[in-house]
Amino acid sequence: MAAPLELFCWKGDYGLPSVDVECLTVLAYAKFAGAPLKVHKITNPWRSPTGTLPALKTREEGSISQPSKIIIHLRKQKYNADYDLSAKEGADTLAFVSLLEEKLLPALVYTLWIDSKNYVDVTRCWYAENIPFPLNFLLPNRIHSQQLEKLRLVRGDPVLEPGEQLEKELYRDAFECMTLLSQRLGSQKFFFGDSPSSLDAYVFAHLAPLLKIKLPNGKLQQHLSSLNNLQQYCSNILVLYFPSDSREAPGQKIHVQPDSSDIDNEPHKRRNQILSVLFAVGAMLGYAILTGIVTIKRERPQLKNSSHDDEDEEDED
Repeated sequence: MAAPLELFCWKGDYGLPSVDVECLTVLAYAKFAGAPLKVHKITNPWRSPTGTLPALKTREEGSISQPSKIIIHLRKQKYNADYDLSAKEGADTLAFVSLLEEKLLPALVYTLWIDSKNYVDVTRCWYAENIPFPLNFLLPNRIHSQQLEKLRLVRGDPVLEPGEQLEKELYRDAFECMTLLSQRLGSQKFFFGDSPSSLDAYVFAHLAPLLKIKLPNGKLQQHLSSLNNLQQYCSNILVLYFPSDSREAPGQKIHVQPDSSDIDNEPHKRRNQILSVLFAVGAMLGYAILTGIVTIKRERPQLKNSSHDDEDEEDED
């Protein structure tokens, strides 16, 4: 029997199967296509086979990152949620996915990672609480920098700086995108009828965090709340395909029981604890030295008198 495909992704919370948009996309597509994945929900991307999340571990092609590449591989394995789509519907899928990535994703990145109030009170707080020590002191800021770089890349501006004007432009584009999605969905259950497709996976993954995560600055959420069909659409997908996650109250912390393969074996547990402490002590000592809190004083060697020097030279001879 072939080894099952293994998916490594960020764990869930707030009633979501994962807190990460890209992980949500892959999880939703796999559910829609009926792909039998062994899912590892973790909070340390360095424990995935690629060092990033999501990551799909396969027998044929090694380990794969990025939602689009993972979906392509699942299709090669005959798990195709778009099998019944017409050529026109396939073209519409490509168009709407591009629209999401160009118009909605930048605003979503901004509201979760760049907006200072949302980032400090919610996003950074969640990652710092859930990433294991001592990485929780390092990874949230690293991910924040990566998200800002992603925003600059999407906007085509390498010196892009957060501000009121940027926020206004991003939210305007996002509002237009969500309104178009609402109009396209109409009263249908999914975007192409009664069966979900890859487009539904992408739309759900971009909207569900806005539906479930309560943010202090919730301008995107306010607009989504005015689009009743999109709200119902996301709620239905959660209930139908992720019932164990959707039963959790919004904002309630979900303590996911890790997969047995994600738990450190007992012989290594003591070693990992010691390494974590040494890492933290080394990091704090390095910071203290760099900032001048701690200085290293070197004693100047005493000069030997000439008689001793002569004696030393004679000994060496």
